[in-house]
Amino acid sequence: MKTPLITNDAVVLGLLLSLLALVFYTAGKQTPFWKKFYGIVPSLLLCYFLPSIFNTLGIISGESSGLYKVASRYFLPAALILLTISMDFPAILRLGPKSLAVFLAGTLGIVIGGPIALIVVAWMEPSILQTTGENETWRGMATIAGSWIGGSANQTAMKEVFGAGDKLFSTMIAVDVIVANIWTGCLLYGAARSSKIDSWLHADASAIAETQNRIEHYRASITQVPQLRDTMNLLAVGFGGTAVAHLLADSIVPALEKKKAWLESIYLDSIISNFFWIVLIATTIGLLLSFWQPARQLEGVGASRIGSAFVYLLVATIGMQMDVLAIFDNPILFLGGVVWMLTHVGITLLVARLIKAPFFFVAVGSQANVGGAASAPIVASAFHPALAPVGVLLAVLGYALGTYGGWLCGISMQIVFEWLK
Repeated sequence: MKTPLITNDAVVLGLLLSLLALVFYTAGKQTPFWKKFYGIVPSLLLCYFLPSIFNTLGIISGESSGLYKVASRYFLPAALILLTISMDFPAILRLGPKSLAVFLAGTLGIVIGGPIALIVVAWMEPSILQTTGENETWRGMATIAGSWIGGSANQTAMKEVFGAGDKLFSTMIAVDVIVANIWTGCLLYGAARSSKIDSWLHADASAIAETQNRIEHYRASITQVPQLRDTMNLLAVGFGGTAVAHLLADSIVPALEKKKAWLESIYLDSIISNFFWIVLIATTIGLLLSFWQPARQLEGVGASRIGSAFVYLLVATIGMQMDVLAIFDNPILFLGGVVWMLTHVGITLLVARLIKAPFFFVAVGSQANVGGAASAPIVASAFHPALAPVGVLLAVLGYALGTYGGWLCGISMQIVFEWLK
């Protein structure tokens, strides 16, 4: 790992916030150039990719920085609480079963896409079939399956289950991060053009639009000029809930560790993760608070605005994890990752078109699989901040299915690998 030009996280944080401020400043300009520019490039996408450019140039390094961990462990759960407390939960439920159907289609696309990608890579580069032992290519690809259906915990589980070597695992992490992040960028771009995509899908997005309108009307009816005490109350609720989530997670995970052997026997050891429980508990706290009127009133003094600011900071720290030039280190494996992702996308879109599901379900269902709880709410909030919990709920389901789906995909790739040899 090369030493970046800027190693002080305080400086990196200042740089990221300056980039975010620049994006929002230019996005608010009414000049013809900027209006046309942001009509093509969504501001959220720019907040995601600008830090990746700085990372690629070696100015900063997502790998050596601790900002992502801070943003994902502290600011993400606080954002989830603040974005959820004004949510109309019954309206979310009325979105119906299509979101689940599209999500499961995405999972199927990843399970099927793995063997297809392996066949394509082996056809283009037959030497990968000569790898042996812990370096067999299919073993490393199985770790991507765990990540793209569940998350990093599931990815680690697949490494242990299938015995991928450390060097191979490092390569596959690079494939995972680059391909997944590029797809996230595509989803953020598509979110700004969802109406056109919905038209192609023959989808009825009225339920989503109704949910957004109801929440917007509610927010407008209670909006007021915030006082300092209001802002302090918001921070207390957001970070107080985050503290509760951490406290409970610190108690739950050690208890589950004692049951690790049993959980491994049913392939559920991936839930032994602090991050999983922090996100789940924070979302639950936000959902419960949404039924309490005093908490809902906090939206009037900017709960979603502050929550969205936290989300954008998380977006920037995720972006700085990506080095776009890493694609050229192992081009054939990255090509396999692209084929794999396209299979996932193709099946997801096919099912969405067949059941006439709106693009919102495609984007969030796909990201809940590929990106997990850290990025699924970001994609959901790109449609509307109040819809972020939908991304979290599907991502939690992805954690539960990650090891099962990853194992099934891994076994399939092992069979294909042996057959091709």
